[in-house]
Amino acid sequence: MIDLVGYGAFFLVNALIFGVICLGLNLQWGQTGLFNVGVAGFVAIGAYASAILTTPETADRIGGFDWPILAGWLAAMLLAGGAAALIGLATLRLRADYLAMTTFGIAVTIQVVALNATGLTGGPFGIAFIPRPFAGLAETPIAFNAANLALTGAVTLGLFLLLEMLTRSPFGRVLRAIREDEAAAASLGKSVNFYRLQAFALGGAIMGLAGAMQAHFIGFIAPDNYLSILTFQAWAMLIVGGSGNNRGALIGAVVVWALWSLSSLAVGSFVAPAFQARAAALQIVAIGVALAAILIIRPRGLIGERAIVSRDVEAMAGEAGTD
Repeated sequence: MIDLVGYGAFFLVNALIFGVICLGLNLQWGQTGLFNVGVAGFVAIGAYASAILTTPETADRIGGFDWPILAGWLAAMLLAGGAAALIGLATLRLRADYLAMTTFGIAVTIQVVALNATGLTGGPFGIAFIPRPFAGLAETPIAFNAANLALTGAVTLGLFLLLEMLTRSPFGRVLRAIREDEAAAASLGKSVNFYRLQAFALGGAIMGLAGAMQAHFIGFIAPDNYLSILTFQAWAMLIVGGSGNNRGALIGAVVVWALWSLSSLAVGSFVAPAFQARAAALQIVAIGVALAAILIIRPRGLIGERAIVSRDVEAMAGEAGTD
């Protein structure tokens, strides 16, 4: 029973961190229609930024001092958001599949840089001994995981509430209008590119925060943690939960992470060691089939977006009339 409680807390911490990633992706895609296939790159920027600044060994390499964990998280958001803004300036004029290919290439580039910048990132060996919140409780796994669950839950809840307020604000209405019809939004006097850039940068900052949270919870990062499979996981979670809905993003993260964890547990427990590599390769196929089944039953995801676009346009038209 004790092991189940500890593992349950560990599972929920990881699921909520993925939920934070999905909240950032939902702002970009679900609210604004920006097809970002470089999620792993922004998560990596946040993870490495916070790890480098807060870990004594890596902080010494850049001639600085080791920062507190909270300061590292804030720096991760700023650097990931700044990188997203710079990338957005160069790419957001692209549409759909072109934007997807560009962001995917950027994510691969970031992973390659992390792999080869050995002096800063540790290269293929990564960064170890990253400071962990509540490290004094590490000898008691249940207490350690429970404390981190409370911290992660508080951060996720605060972020969720802020994004819900943003969704209902005039800014959120403009984003959804841009997603549905850029020409109509522009005709109402809205700067489409400026709003798209803001959404892309803010979404990148949120992904960077998730990367920093994960790095400090696990205590170790390496370039292999930020392969394209991470992007696949985030997109699967958002689509299953319901694109355009913040609650759906969080629920989708929990559901898909549960499927992922259970399938990994099944491979390790019931498959002979000689066949585990092949079974692990089939894990994605099995999860894909499960996700397809969910979407057949719930095409808009477990919690679909409410139909509020027409009201958004009416509200924007009223705002434009009073400008």
